[in-house]
Amino acid sequence: MNRAEKAALQLRAVDVLRMLKQTRTYDELAARTDLPAGDLNRYVNGHVLPSADRARAVVEDIGREALAAELDARIRVDAEGYVDNTGVVFDQPFLDLVAPVVAEAFDFGRPDVVLTAATDGITVASSLAGYYGVRCAYAKKHKETAVEEFIEARARLESGIELTYYLPASAIRPGESVLVVDDLIRSGETQELLLDIVGTADAEVAGVFALIAAGADGIDRAAERTRAPVGALTTV
Repeated sequence: MNRAEKAALQLRAVDVLRMLKQTRTYDELAARTDLPAGDLNRYVNGHVLPSADRARAVVEDIGREALAAELDARIRVDAEGYVDNTGVVFDQPFLDLVAPVVAEAFDFGRPDVVLTAATDGITVASSLAGYYGVRCAYAKKHKETAVEEFIEARARLESGIELTYYLPASAIRPGESVLVVDDLIRSGETQELLLDIVGTADAEVAGVFALIAAGADGIDRAAERTRAPVGALTTV
């Protein structure tokens, strides 16, 4: 880890601690983190930064659990099982806090490109791409007029509807590592099409991530298509 990466990790840990502190006293936060209340006070108020080891523990373990709980509190599921995640995907500061936790907690490795499908996955993908400092690409259900070459992925869904996604061919280069991201994974059909795009581009899959998994079917389906890590921050 170089100095810039260490500093970024330490600052993200402070962000996580500040989020937790909003609903806890320092004594409660100390009990939750196993860190001294006095040290936590100094971290939260910006007087000092936690060590790299402490920062990693906060981001990987405490941060993942805390953000999953916050995510659970923000999403709504109606009587028919449809998920309303607008309280998450419209909140860019929250997603910017999620990104480093996801990067540290899941063994994805550093991608060259973060790929998603328009539209709700764009804010999640943008946060992760910004954290990694890499390009963000998103496939659409229609072709852009000025683009000449596309990668196309098509599948007939169980409902009988044919779904097609298009990505400009220049968005992913052969041999690049691609992290497939979405806000929600339910059946895994969209993720399967995105994985097809990665394969057609002759690129490598760094992993598949979703903020929310609606059941296990989508996660299992994606895991069958790649040896790379597949995961979600929370499951409903």
